[in-house]
Amino acid sequence: MKMIKSLVATGLLALLTTSLPAAQITGEYLEARTCNVFTGPCFANAEMSLTGKEALMAWKVDKGQWNDVKLDGLGAALVLHAQGTLGYDGVFPMQAGDIKSIIMVDRRATPEQHAALVSFVTNTAKDYTKNVVKVEKVPFELKNNHLDNVGVFKAGDFAEITTRKLKDNDCVCTNEVVYYQPLTKIDNATAAYSTKLSFQGPSLGTKFVNRGIRSSFLGTFRR
Repeated sequence: MKMIKSLVATGLLALLTTSLPAAQITGEYLEARTCNVFTGPCFANAEMSLTGKEALMAWKVDKGQWNDVKLDGLGAALVLHAQGTLGYDGVFPMQAGDIKSIIMVDRRATPEQHAALVSFVTNTAKDYTKNVVKVEKVPFELKNNHLDNVGVFKAGDFAEITTRKLKDNDCVCTNEVVYYQPLTKIDNATAAYSTKLSFQGPSLGTKFVNRGIRSSFLGTFRR
């Protein structure tokens, strides 16, 4: 009887182990928006529909492949411009209205890698890539220091995010929480202070620069 139980347990463990999906691609993620994500409800309600209509999402692949194309060390980013505030407060999605986007792809990518990165972004951020107005090739840099919550993303002169760790004196009303969730599913998400968020590209119909707001997330991704 003990042997039967042991065999059953071993079989179940093997079944569970083989059922777990292996990660196809892993890497770093950085996001910033034009509204506070770490804030009090009163501030969030005051900003709603007025700010947070723009966002920048960036992924850098550490290791893995997409559509059977190896993407180690390459990255891509997504710039969003919506009619209303983007995001999800953990209970209700915001009424963002029409959303235009631009995909920026690491210019080091081969044609096959370029196509795979575009596919990865559109698959990972489906709700935000229904109206992609342009795909740009850009110089690409993304580095996250998760210990200090320092994130740096640069796409040449097109786009930039720099962050630092949130400090006690960044709190204004003492009721601050992570009010908005990241715009896509990520692991190890941590809110951070945006020292700069900028997009200066010509194709989105808007340009923006934000400094000094609690609007970023650092994290990792695994697909």
